[in-house]
Amino acid sequence: MPDVLSQAEIDALLAGVMDGSVNAEEAKKEPERKVKVYDFKRPDKFSKDQIRTLYMIHESFARLLNTYLSTHLRTLVNVDVASVEQLTYQEFVQSVANPSFISILGVPPLKGNIIIEFGTEIAFAYIDRVFGGDGNTTMKTRVLTEIEDAVMRRFVNAAMIHFKEAWSNVTPMNPFLETTESNPQFTQIVTPNEMVVIVTVQIKIGDIEGIMTICIPYLVLEPIMPRLTTTFLVASSISKSETESQVAIIQSKLEKTEVTFIVEIGEVYITIQEFLTLGFGDVLRLMTKVNDDLPCRIGKNAKFYCRPGTSGKKMAVQITRVVNPEEEEKDNV
Repeated sequence: MPDVLSQAEIDALLAGVMDGSVNAEEAKKEPERKVKVYDFKRPDKFSKDQIRTLYMIHESFARLLNTYLSTHLRTLVNVDVASVEQLTYQEFVQSVANPSFISILGVPPLKGNIIIEFGTEIAFAYIDRVFGGDGNTTMKTRVLTEIEDAVMRRFVNAAMIHFKEAWSNVTPMNPFLETTESNPQFTQIVTPNEMVVIVTVQIKIGDIEGIMTICIPYLVLEPIMPRLTTTFLVASSISKSETESQVAIIQSKLEKTEVTFIVEIGEVYITIQEFLTLGFGDVLRLMTKVNDDLPCRIGKNAKFYCRPGTSGKKMAVQITRVVNPEEEEKDNV
């Protein structure tokens, strides 16, 4: 519905026309409409909020990778997300140098593949540091040897652990390395006109700077697009620590922890003088009786009672009962 002018506005407009300050012909013209150019060959499939969410996810990945590289390489490392943008896959391939270290990854349960590409300057700096150098290498751009390729594969596998953790607030993912390439023309994971998200990560190892590029096709993210919102990401990160799956993981790791299990045969109290006069063949009579149960200690605390015996040709004990909390408290006093 068009705006309705008040009587005062009508009087002011007529007065302007009469004194010439308002051109009647220009007043008849409709205001120009702003037109946004839209390329149907390259449609935007990711909203600004989804791009922002992807930026936050990979910022978390960059922090985890920064901590890992600093510890692993024992040098100053800086990893930062430079940009997140959407391009066609053809534009991405044309932007990748030849040769590069290109790793093609599977990301089940999501379908399809993603690409993580490293510039040779970063690859050579990492390899040099792993082999004991200072990382400030000046090697010319070339294809990696088999040994260098194997070292970079190990790095990618380690990085995927942190990539999985960064994405865990959005979707469960089990990334694995399928293959590596040096020529971007041999990495056709989607059609050339398919839209992809390009995450550019800047890595600095010592004095060497380079780029790691993550290419994620729209087809891979399509099933989880409703989750790519900042609201969902923040809500899931808050509740993550309280999920049953996390409790199960912690419990599983605790159950695999090794502890020392000690069976105490007995004890005896002697004076310092008696200790100083001990010699070969002396007998110390313990306070434990023949029919007494022996305490089983985890650390310093008695947790079970047992009876000694044998199992085959080895000494063994048989648990007779569990120490109750009251007995454990007296034992620790």
